[in-house]
Amino acid sequence: MIRTLMKLILLTILVVGVAAFFFGYRWGTHPDEAERPAATTGTSQPIDTSRAREAGAEIGSAVAKGANEAQRAAENGAITGKIKAKMALDDSVKAANIDIDTAGSVVTLSGHVGGDDERRRAVQLARETDGVTSVVDHLVVAPR
Repeated sequence: MIRTLMKLILLTILVVGVAAFFFGYRWGTHPDEAERPAATTGTSQPIDTSRAREAGAEIGSAVAKGANEAQRAAENGAITGKIKAKMALDDSVKAANIDIDTAGSVVTLSGHVGGDDERRRAVQLARETDGVTSVVDHLVVAPR
């Protein structure tokens, strides 16, 4: 009996709380009654359009520079990914032991390889990749 009464009181409080929330929201302050910000047009000072154009040009230049850098980074990442995929699919090269750094069309290979054959094959795979003009070989032969 007491347990049922407690459940009923708790349910009543919950229903009243939900109703108060929704009715308070609908009967509260309307958007037209709220304070509005002051208008920004019609000021006594004229707008300096040349300064605004200069600022816009600076922003446009910075955006273009950032876009070019992002494009270069994406291209470098694509070349690195192609080389890494070739090495991973090649049975004679342990791709996990080779680090690839791409700067433009120049690829630098570093890390440890098991022998001269693996070294030659890794360099060959890098050279044969589209977009690569030169390969810098910093691979170290360390028998496993």
